[in-house]
Amino acid sequence: MDSFTAKLQKFDFNHWQYHLAVPDSIAENYIRKGNSRVLVWLESTGPFHMALIKAKAYYYLMVNQEHRKNLGLDLGTVVQVKLEKDESEFGQEVPEEFQVLLDQDEDGRSYFEGLTPGKQRSLIHLVVKVKNSESRMKKSLAIMHHLRLSKGNLDFKQLNELIKHYNNL
Repeated sequence: MDSFTAKLQKFDFNHWQYHLAVPDSIAENYIRKGNSRVLVWLESTGPFHMALIKAKAYYYLMVNQEHRKNLGLDLGTVVQVKLEKDESEFGQEVPEEFQVLLDQDEDGRSYFEGLTPGKQRSLIHLVVKVKNSESRMKKSLAIMHHLRLSKGNLDFKQLNELIKHYNNL
């Protein structure tokens, strides 16, 4: 595990603006065979699953609005950061409700495994961000149903419609 301090900075050219620069000497310890996933603690809060991203000048971690709000971080705030390798299979923990369906539905799992790692993480994140177990199960069911219907061709617009349908059951 590595620790360092970084100032919250902001890019001016896109919507992924807020970030923390990571010293190259630290970041390079965590980049391996195309995998840049790390566990991050900000001000001793975490771990958060994140990715180290390389800009022209330096590596950085994106800091989303939720983290900024919950930790009271403003532009220019100096933040204590700790990094550790993320050894999880999908770059974040799989909710139990989703894992049960992956274990039971061979076709759904096959389609899920055929997705890119980023799309897999996106689907898992859709379930992770839901607090209620019943809602996580409904969202998981909708995702697996969509994967089977679309034969693994992810269409987020159709998926969102299916999620709405499952939420109304």
